[in-house]
Amino acid sequence: MTMRQTMWIALMGMVAAGVAGAADVNVTSNIVTSTTWTANNVYHLKALIYVEPGASLTIEPGTIIRGTTESALIIAKGAQIFANGRKHAPIIMTSEQDDLVTWRASCEEWGNLTIMGNALIAATLDGQGTGQPDGTDTAQMEGLTARFAGDTLPLYGGNDDDDDSGVIRYVSLRYGGKVLSIANELNGMSIGGVGRATEIDYVEIMNNVDDGIEIWGGTVCLKHVSIWNIGDDSFDLDQGYRGKAQFGLIVQGYCGTKSQGSGIGDNCFEMDGAESAAAQPFGAASIYNFTVIGQPYDGDVGTEWRDNMRAQFGNCVFMDLGDKVILDGGTAGDGGGYGSTGVPTLAGLFASLFSNYPTNTVGSDPKVLYPNFTSGAWCQFTDCVFYNNKESATLTTFGQMAPALGNKVVTASPIQAITRDAPVQVGGKVMARVISLNPLAANDAVTADGTAPDDGFFTPVAYKGAFGAHNWLKGWSAADAYGMLD
Repeated sequence: MTMRQTMWIALMGMVAAGVAGAADVNVTSNIVTSTTWTANNVYHLKALIYVEPGASLTIEPGTIIRGTTESALIIAKGAQIFANGRKHAPIIMTSEQDDLVTWRASCEEWGNLTIMGNALIAATLDGQGTGQPDGTDTAQMEGLTARFAGDTLPLYGGNDDDDDSGVIRYVSLRYGGKVLSIANELNGMSIGGVGRATEIDYVEIMNNVDDGIEIWGGTVCLKHVSIWNIGDDSFDLDQGYRGKAQFGLIVQGYCGTKSQGSGIGDNCFEMDGAESAAAQPFGAASIYNFTVIGQPYDGDVGTEWRDNMRAQFGNCVFMDLGDKVILDGGTAGDGGGYGSTGVPTLAGLFASLFSNYPTNTVGSDPKVLYPNFTSGAWCQFTDCVFYNNKESATLTTFGQMAPALGNKVVTASPIQAITRDAPVQVGGKVMARVISLNPLAANDAVTADGTAPDDGFFTPVAYKGAFGAHNWLKGWSAADAYGMLD
């Protein structure tokens, strides 16, 4: 047992002592008036719990929330959550089985956190929709079902890109993924139609049977995100997502013994544009300072692109990928893919300046839909480091090794240290789980030629990857509590 684990056990002992005289609160019904959950109670989710429109849920720093397999916490469109933890008092959402200090190869032990909002999502182009965004499109959240005819609680999407669903800060989500009452795998955190006024900073997904974080549409931005041992895609973008993310760690692995996609990690990034690829808004994401660690023996791709998705990656580290860095995944929906009618090819988007906007009917300036990019191409990697990846040749295929882009395939590790368990067969794949990690920048990642834009959200830093000389995971994360950090 490491010294840090000993410290965590002592800390959890103090927490347990502090709440010994408090009630275990069973949560069995929806939240319809604004409510506060306090750190001197442990809250046990016993069902699908919606925070209904007009209500807010405030969760104090240090609060522990535990769920069972039939439970999830769902923030409906028009509701808000204020889960504002602190570095040494994180909010932990986990299962009843988690002892808070020991990692287990498990998941599906409770549901997830779902947040839905009023921001724009991709329009439909199916004979009933025009494919032009007018703010009237809504969608039902994956994994949720209507409780009765006309039920709107599972719906997200609207016309307010500045919508505010609240605050998620210093929140650790563990061992989730499945709610038996709806017989579906859930993501660690599901985000649908959430606007850019929502704050998500310092959030962790540890062990989830489905995707780590999946975002449908909207413009929400995220910072300091850790996604570790996910059973499907680690970071999944869909349905016209047009937000930003910075300082992210992805550690590909496994959390169960089922097939890939249901316990064994799939893509690190999976990115889909609109459900109908020619519709708008297509996805346009800005991703800076991510450290992406794959599975070197039998892992999947670093970035899979589908359905007219567009994204810029800057100052990132991609290492130990067992498959391609860039994959043209074609189509995931029923509306065509890259190169179909009205849709550029992926190679064309890697060569097309972002200023080449398509026409649309929203306002006089199409930039109102796509404010993220300030230079470069619609699809692009800049100032990134690629290390020990099996198929880095795809970078050249898509023109990403041009000198002006500053990308480098290197031979020295861009992080300080990584230790893996011995390779094992899990769910038909050879997996070597990361058991210890020091993700601080090393060698070619220590400095960067360019930085993220100084636009009020991004923090311009002159290093590559998620970490400079400071490990922001320490003090609050499950990775720290479980002894995974050097």
